[in-house]
Amino acid sequence: MTLRDTTAALAKGELTATGHVRQVLADLDALDGTPWSNLVAARNDAAALESAARADAELAAGNWIGPLHGVAVAVKDNIDVAGMPTRCGSNVLADAPPAARDARIVERLREAGAVVVAKTHLHEFAYGPSGLVNASGPARHPHDPTRITGGSSSGSAALVAKGIVPLALGTDTGCSVRTPAALCGVVGLKPTRGALPVDGVFPLSTTFDHVGLLARDVLDAGLAWGALPGIAHLRTPVSGLRVGRLRGGLWDVPDAAFESALDDACRTLAHLGAEVRDVTLPETDDLLAVYPVVTGSEAYETHQRWFENDPDLYQPATAALLAAQRDRPATDYVRAVRTAARLRRDVLRRLRRDDGLDALITVTTPLRSAALDSDPAALRGPLLQMCIPFSVLGVPAVSVPAPGGGDFPIGVQVIGLTTGTGGHGSHPAESTALALAMAVEGSALS
Repeated sequence: MTLRDTTAALAKGELTATGHVRQVLADLDALDGTPWSNLVAARNDAAALESAARADAELAAGNWIGPLHGVAVAVKDNIDVAGMPTRCGSNVLADAPPAARDARIVERLREAGAVVVAKTHLHEFAYGPSGLVNASGPARHPHDPTRITGGSSSGSAALVAKGIVPLALGTDTGCSVRTPAALCGVVGLKPTRGALPVDGVFPLSTTFDHVGLLARDVLDAGLAWGALPGIAHLRTPVSGLRVGRLRGGLWDVPDAAFESALDDACRTLAHLGAEVRDVTLPETDDLLAVYPVVTGSEAYETHQRWFENDPDLYQPATAALLAAQRDRPATDYVRAVRTAARLRRDVLRRLRRDDGLDALITVTTPLRSAALDSDPAALRGPLLQMCIPFSVLGVPAVSVPAPGGGDFPIGVQVIGLTTGTGGHGSHPAESTALALAMAVEGSALS
C-alpha cells in the first residue's frame, strides 16, 4: 500500500499497527536467500513490535500520536537508531555497538508516530553514488538483480520500490537520495540544507550533508514531509510559477529519451499555467569543482585515524577516494568553502531576484540503471553531476520518475527556489518543488 493508504487504514481501524509491522517484517524475511537479502543492514524485530503494540494501545485509548501513527519505516544505516548498530556498510564499523539513542531525525519520525523496522544498505560511508560498494556486496536493482540501485541510499530506495515499506530515510550529500530514487523509480526529496537535523547521522561532509525522504510517489513524499514536527506543508498552485529549464553544457543530455521526458514535463507544467523558459547556469563548472574538495577534505578528516591505522578495512573504491585526499593543502579546502559560500549567495540571488524564478527543472541523472559489474569510478561522475550543484546551493530538490519509464525509469529533478512564506507553508521552496513534481508525475502527455 501507499503511505496514504496505510495511514488511512490505520486511522480507520481497518489495519492495526501490529498487523502492519508483522507483515513488513515477514516481507523482509522473504528477502532471505534472494539477490536482495543485503538490502537490510540490521533489524530489531522485538523493538519494532513493541512500538507497534504501543501505537495500537494508544489508539485504543483514543490517543493519536501523529500523522505517521503505526507506520513502518526503514532508516539508512548511517543514521543512529537506538538498539541497532550503525555500521555504514563498512568493515571499519563491523564491531560497532548498538546506538545508545536515536538520531534527531529518527526521534522526529517517532514523534509523528512511525515505527522503525530496519536499517538499510548504503554505499560505504555514503561516499559514492552507485550502491556498488559495501562490505556485504552491492545493492541490486529492485526490478532486475543484474543492475544497480544507485546510491548512496541504495537499500532505502530499493525497499520502497519493492513495496516493502511505504517510507524510508536516506541522506543526500551530493545525490544520494535523488539518484537511487531516479534509478529505482521512486520519489526522493532532498530538503533545504538544515531543514532536517543531522544530529546522530554519521558525517560524510558536514558542509553538504542533508537528510532526505524516499517514498512511492510525490503525494506520499509530501505527506511524510508535512508529517514531521515543525514542518507546515501547504500545496502550492502550479499556475503562475516561473520555472527555468536548464540548458547548455552538461544540462543538454544527448539521449533523446531524456530530452523527451523533459519536453513532456515542461509541456505539462505550461499546460497547467506555469511559465517555463530556458535558462543557463554558467556557474555549473564552479559548483562541480568545489564539491569534491570540500567533501573529500571533510571525509578524510573524519576517517584519518581509522584509514591510516588500517586502510584494508575499507572497500578498495572507498580507500582510493580517501587516499586521494591525504595530501590536499588546507588552503585548498578553505578556498573551496569560501567559494561555495559565494556561489550560494550570488547564484541564488540571480536566479531568484534577477531571473525571477520559483524553480528549476532538469533530469536527475543522464543515464538509467547500469549493469552490476560496472566500474564504480566510471559511474561516479554521471550519477553525481546533475545533482551536485543543488547540494552546494543547499536548495531543495525532488527526483520524480518521468511517466512511462517502466522498470528502468528516467528521473526528472525539480529544484525549489521560492522564498517567503505567503501561502506556501513553513518551507516554501519545498512546497513549490513538490507541487511541480506532482504535476510531472501525473502527466500523461507524450
